[in-house]
Amino acid sequence: MKWDPAKYVQFGDYRDRPYFDLTARVHADAPRSVVDLGCGPGNLTATLAERWPLARVSGLDSSAEMLAQAAGLAERLPNLSFGEADIAGWMPAADTDVVVTNAALQWVPGHRDMLPGWLAALRPGAWFALQVPGNFNSPSHTLMRGLAESAAWAGRLAGVLRHDDVVGEPDDYLAIMLDAGCDADAWETTYFQLLPGANPVLEWVRGTGLRPVLAALSAADAREFEAEYSALLAEAYPAGPHGTVFPFRRIFAVARKRA
Repeated sequence: MKWDPAKYVQFGDYRDRPYFDLTARVHADAPRSVVDLGCGPGNLTATLAERWPLARVSGLDSSAEMLAQAAGLAERLPNLSFGEADIAGWMPAADTDVVVTNAALQWVPGHRDMLPGWLAALRPGAWFALQVPGNFNSPSHTLMRGLAESAAWAGRLAGVLRHDDVVGEPDDYLAIMLDAGCDADAWETTYFQLLPGANPVLEWVRGTGLRPVLAALSAADAREFEAEYSALLAEAYPAGPHGTVFPFRRIFAVARKRA
């Protein structure tokens, strides 16, 4: 599945805010090695390099398109680098002090089973911070799944959209982190995002959740699916006098390995 960096950052202010809410809870003073798992186009990873100028900051992603976009940032910041990696096969190095993963683990089946191993590999005092979307039961996703499972589309989209096992709840991540010998903090936030333009929720999901559907269909079928889905979204998220309100729930958890 290919990613479009330009589409992903289209609503940059809204997509960026959870990252800063997450990393504000990481109180590492002078980390030596920082990893951003699922770094995307790298613009947010660069803020970690600026925050900790003496640290080696590495952004890892599986998308060549995203990494191509990120490459220019590494030329500007000498302590920043990017590399291609599959999160499912990753393990922290022995000297890793901070791991951040923002809006990425929902794409990794079984990540909750991997989390104890990642935490066990961290040394005492290291931090692990994660954020995942918690909106899989919102209309933007239930309408997409319902349409994909309809008689007209099920034959072409069977098994494309995951749902039940995509992410855990805040208490799930909290329990995993506490059981792994960490001090931990978990919370959720629903952002009431005011999006401009015509049917902006469709534009939003084009950058993320709709991508597996579009990748599975021919260009003509993708246009047809989008037209049907767009009509459903316009009804579920009607435009108001100030724009379209798009509630978006996010789940956060931060752990610090105990001595």
